[in-house]
Order: sequence, then structure tokens, then C-alpha cells
Amino acid sequence: MKRRVEKVFRQLENPPDALLLANATDPFIDSSFFYLFDVPSGLFEGSVAVAFPDGALHVYSSPLEAETAHQAAKDDPSVTIHVAPTSPADPKSLERELAELLRGVSRIGLNFRELTHEWYRRLDKMRPGTTWVDASAGFRKARVTKDAAEVERIRRAAEIGSRVGREIPGWLAEGITELELAAQIEHAMMQAGASGRSFTTIVGFGPKSAEPHYYPQERRLASGDSIVCDFGAWYRRYASDITRSFHFGRHDDEMARVHTTVEAAQAAALEVIRPGVPGKEAHLAAARVIDASPWKGRFTHGLGHSVGLAVHDGYSMGPTTDDPLEEGMVVTVEPGIYLPGRGGVRIEDDILVTKNGYEFLTTTPRGYLEVEA
Repeated sequence: MKRRVEKVFRQLENPPDALLLANATDPFIDSSFFYLFDVPSGLFEGSVAVAFPDGALHVYSSPLEAETAHQAAKDDPSVTIHVAPTSPADPKSLERELAELLRGVSRIGLNFRELTHEWYRRLDKMRPGTTWVDASAGFRKARVTKDAAEVERIRRAAEIGSRVGREIPGWLAEGITELELAAQIEHAMMQAGASGRSFTTIVGFGPKSAEPHYYPQERRLASGDSIVCDFGAWYRRYASDITRSFHFGRHDDEMARVHTTVEAAQAAALEVIRPGVPGKEAHLAAARVIDASPWKGRFTHGLGHSVGLAVHDGYSMGPTTDDPLEEGMVVTVEPGIYLPGRGGVRIEDDILVTKNGYEFLTTTPRGYLEVEA
């Protein structure tokens, strides 16, 4: 964990004297807390992490997760666990412990992107005169390239998603609802070893497959429907994200050609992916393929995003992304074509950016598949 703390400080132009991450109540939990404190389970509501430039990390845990915290830190001398008292008779005990730890510290970095306003006011009242520094960029830059342990967890999450993706065609049957298929996907991921889903599973049938961020409802699958399934697994806090598109029953020549075009667009983007290439070059490579087809302008979102402790982990590839790809990034490559009122196709894979190119982490077949009704 020491190396991760030091990595965040290195990303900051004018590093503060300390970094402080404070969790509120779920879902307002700072994912960067778990970047610094690599603990595989537990909610850690109300917990605080304080890091110093020498790599030292102090974690204030509630008694609810004290054992989990101690187990995670037992082989790491850079981490000190404090079990913060939670007595209603003394609600200021955590503030006093933090004040003692931070005695003499004048500049403290906070993750403004994930800190609640309530916690900010609490800290500012506790330490009047402190200079609060926005360290969000440092956390984002540190997290965007993964270490070996992170890659292995994402790889495992991607393997789970890939395994489930291969099973989906066998579950397609006339009359099944979008919600039922989404439930099967999530159940299968848990059976395969996932800690849970990494985001709300998207399943869209027919015209609803043309809505990229659609939530599944009670629409039933019918012959002639296009199908988009976008899902991901959590594995020890790390995410995967995969989309596969299918066609059910009655043949549709146009949707078959749409699928082939999206597959070609993804291949064109992958051809240019390597360290040092601006993200927009990959996006534009895919967009050129789609815009040269009959469906010009129907690729309506960015090509992809980084994946890690969050399913959208701080980097995106769009038409204006100048930031270059870096070795060690894990990103999605997900072109799509969406025809309102008709149907859509999206193909999404997770890849690891390597020294000379990329490696697929998701492995489900991505070619056109027409499932018989």
C-alpha cells in the first residue's frame, strides 16, 4: 500500500502535507479509500484514511470492520489501524484522534470529487485555518494505470463476465422479459465467483436496444428483436464491463449489417491502440468506419472508458480526448450503432494496454449471432 500512497503524491504538482479520505454512508463511499487501503471486503462507512508523503497510511475503522481492517494490514508495516470509538456519549472522539495525528499539518489534500459537503464542513470546523487542497487529479492519475494486483482482479472479473456472456444465447426464449434475463445474468455472475454486479445490468429488447443507458423493464422478447446486454462483475472490489448484442428469431438483414459494421469499427479502433496514442485517435478510427456506412451519425457516445475500482475509473476515450493511452491502463472499447424505434448494436470489450499494443481481457465471441426462436 505504501507504493500506492507514494504514487498519488507523485501525481500532485504541489503535494500537500497529508491526504485525507473520508467515507460517509453508502453509497457515498470514496472508492479511492480502497485504492490506498487495499481491503477486499467491508463497507467502511464513516471510516477515514490519512496518508503521508513517506507512504505511511493510517486507517480509522469502526468496530464493525475492525477485524477485516487488521487482517488487511497485518503484513504491511506502512499501515496503522485505529479502531475509532463510536460511543454516543462521546461523538467527538474521532475528531480528537485525527487532530492529534495531524498536529502541525497545515496543508491537507482531499478528494473533492467524492467527499460529501457534510464531511467537508465537519473537517473545516475541526481544523480551522487549514489549507484544503483538491487532490482529486492525483488520485485519478494514480488510479488510471493499474499495478499487477489490480490487473489480476480485473482479469478475473472479466473472465466471469466472459463466461456469462457465452451462456446468454442459451437463455433466450420467446416471452422472457428483460428483467428476467438481467436477473439470470447477475445470478450467473455470482455463481461464477463475482462479489456482485459492477453496475445496473442493461438488457434491452427490440426498439429498447437502441437506448444505450436503458434499464431493463417488463418487455417480453419477440421474434425479430435485436438484443443488447451490457453487464459487469465485481471481483474483490474491481470491475469488468462487457456488452454483447444478439438477434432473436426472424432474420433482419439490416441489423445483421449493423452488427458487422460495429464489429469493423471496434477492430479499427483496436488497430491504433498503444501507449502514447491520444484517446481521440482510437475513437475517431471507430467513428470513421461507422460514418462511412449507411448509419452515419448513429454512434452517439465515446468509444470507451477506464475500468478499475469504479466501472468508469477516470479516463475516457472520446472525439476530444487528448490525454494519451498509457501502458497499464484497462479500458473499454465499445462502439455502437443505435436506430431509434428499430434497434441497436453495441460490442464492448475490456482491454489491457500493453507495451506494444493491447490484450483482450474479455473473450466472449463478438460476431453476429442469430438465435432461433
